[in-house]
Amino acid sequence: MKPFTFIDLFAGIGGIRKGFESIGGNCVFTSEWDTYAQQTYRANFPNDTHPITGDITKVDPQDIPPHDVLLAGFPCQPFSMAGHREGFMDVRGTLFFEIIKIAAHHRPKVLFLENVRGLVQHDKGRTFNAIRNSLAQAGYHVHYRLIPAYPWVPQKRERIYIVAFREKNEFDFAKLEFPDYGTWPRLSSVLEENADPKYTLKDGTWNCLKKHKDKHSAAGNGFGYKVYGPDDIVGTISARYYKDGSEALIKQEDKNPRKLTPMEVSKVMGYPDFKQVCSDGQTYKQLGNSVVTPVIKALARIISPYI
Repeated sequence: MKPFTFIDLFAGIGGIRKGFESIGGNCVFTSEWDTYAQQTYRANFPNDTHPITGDITKVDPQDIPPHDVLLAGFPCQPFSMAGHREGFMDVRGTLFFEIIKIAAHHRPKVLFLENVRGLVQHDKGRTFNAIRNSLAQAGYHVHYRLIPAYPWVPQKRERIYIVAFREKNEFDFAKLEFPDYGTWPRLSSVLEENADPKYTLKDGTWNCLKKHKDKHSAAGNGFGYKVYGPDDIVGTISARYYKDGSEALIKQEDKNPRKLTPMEVSKVMGYPDFKQVCSDGQTYKQLGNSVVTPVIKALARIISPYI
């Protein structure tokens, strides 16, 4: 694989970066505004010689090094089903246009963008159309696809991936190779044998979650906690997991269920050698906002010929 350079925008803890390093990429610029995420990023990429830049809106594109590929998991809150879905009316939604400014100045060969699946339907598709049109007007040929995580990790996480090329080519998402069905992992592949008892729900929290679910069940909807066993795959782990873990609790014999530990969540996100340096709460947030790294690696492989 031919070496190339990339920049890592809205970098989080570097999940997208890991995918593109796997095909020979060298990161020359990182931007992430959250100081706790910066700590985790530094711990997991200790050999970087460049600093982590904070607020990308305060960076002049000419101060960013030239690069072949632009990576960006741009903020998803404006488009998420869990948020208020304000889109470009939310100031965070306008951060997408920082990508356009940088791409217009540097003209990288490839833009690789990731976001929540809700982006596609937001505002009856108008938000996503605006994004595609903006990329096209900047001179890029746009491809996109919704891809689930569960062939690679035991999590039902689906995200939209957008790949935009400066030059028209034969790229096709159909070239993406999914793992064989019989190899799709289950929770047993990530669960610790003796998780610390502190991750077991206290009676008060567990009773509150049960009452909440009973209330919604009586109203005829399916809201509430979810409990899984070793043969299952969990739903999407979100940034709110630190609160009570209700979206993915683990069954325990003769005990209340427990939350996944931070290291278990890191494996559910495809980080086999994750280094935790922040509190559990911050780490849950960081991982819930991150990407599933094996999916990015698989996508990077089919993008590689066009870099």
